[in-house]
Amino acid sequence: MPLSTRSRARRRICRQFSSVLCTVSAISPYGQSKLACEKMLHDAAVSTDLKFVALRHFNVAGADPQIRTGQLTPAATHVIRRAIQTAIGLRPHLEVYGTDYATPDGTCIRDYIHVADAVRAAVDALRYLRAGGTSVVLNCGSGRGSSVHQVIQSVKRVSGVDFRVVLGPRRAGDPASVIASPVRARAVLGWQPQVADLDEVVRHALAWEMKLRTTRDSPAAPIETSKD
Repeated sequence: MPLSTRSRARRRICRQFSSVLCTVSAISPYGQSKLACEKMLHDAAVSTDLKFVALRHFNVAGADPQIRTGQLTPAATHVIRRAIQTAIGLRPHLEVYGTDYATPDGTCIRDYIHVADAVRAAVDALRYLRAGGTSVVLNCGSGRGSSVHQVIQSVKRVSGVDFRVVLGPRRAGDPASVIASPVRARAVLGWQPQVADLDEVVRHALAWEMKLRTTRDSPAAPIETSKD
């Protein structure tokens, strides 16, 4: 029985994404959960008319440059926010998990992308789909890595506070280095990160935390480090 144009297109999508997803492996439970979502999108695209863009966001950081919005998670695990909360007195110290990784300074390296750039990527993805683009999975990161030590130095530099840092053991499951390759996102979406400076990311995040402190009804209480 001859295949319809739609059926042929679906089979082509199936072959394309099956080959990609079969060669991808996650290095953490968190990554496994994201990969599972990509597989569900793939299955839906094969069986329906769904078209999607899956953006693999790396470490989204910072705040709206006009300081209108920012992170509100009660118990922060992101090192930039934890370091800033330490700098402004919400934490007694910042703990560093592992200093013996195979990196230049021994601390983990991560790719930090400004939240405004992440928003631009989402808008570009929607524009791409509306123009008839096919389903695709793309990395959404800066393409540059910063170590935990570099983040700490940036926060100290921007805040002007030499806060206390405690060196601790590694956490299970933390890879030494995770950096995005955003080449395909640039080629497919025409997307390009606009915020390249870690200090600028930190500056916006710090301004947001200071705004939170001044807009609360009561003074901020110290945060228990054990909650992270």
